[in-house]
Amino acid sequence: FRRVLFRSGSGSLGKKGWDAEMVAAKSFVEAFSHSGKANLAVILYSGPRTWSGVSKCTGKSTKKIDTEKVCKVKIEQHFEEDNEKTKGVIDGLKFTPGAKLLSLALMTVSSEFPLGRKDARTVVVVFMDGPPLSFRKTEIAAKMLRKSARLIMVPVTKFAPLKEIKKWATRRWQENVVKVSDFAHLDKPYVITHIIANICPKSFPKLKTKKSAR
Repeated sequence: FRRVLFRSGSGSLGKKGWDAEMVAAKSFVEAFSHSGKANLAVILYSGPRTWSGVSKCTGKSTKKIDTEKVCKVKIEQHFEEDNEKTKGVIDGLKFTPGAKLLSLALMTVSSEFPLGRKDARTVVVVFMDGPPLSFRKTEIAAKMLRKSARLIMVPVTKFAPLKEIKKWATRRWQENVVKVSDFAHLDKPYVITHIIANICPKSFPKLKTKKSAR
């Protein structure tokens, strides 16, 4: 598997939520350390703190935009098999309050797919604590991403729009949405166990590359 871990850095998260998400993210990486190498990429997303910044990042500007500095959507790590290095990257992440530009983050991750192993399935795990800036654009981006990857959503708190999230996640949503009631539960081991159990079925058919399928 190739796995992309999305960490939310939005303002609504707060320091308590950020710390809980930090524990969950590192636990997620650690869970794969016991099963050999895991090909992991990490993306941190939030968004601009002003409407003018949001306009620039949502296609309303004709000028080239610095996605990292202006939009606060950054690929913190490309696909990497060193789990300790990945945990170090997560440890180094900084809380960057802003809007939830989840749609842009989902589009950004698509650029990562060619960098991983060609014969590996891609799973995208998204942590989010509330509604994104744009429901419509998030739905469009989610549908595009699902054409080449499995999208698992981890909504935290009652403010996360569960009805819409079920539509954004890969079908069946029961296997791709892991709801967490609040941040006090996010850093509990059973949450990550639930996510890992959904990602890793007991068995699945062997993948064939285009070369081997000829």
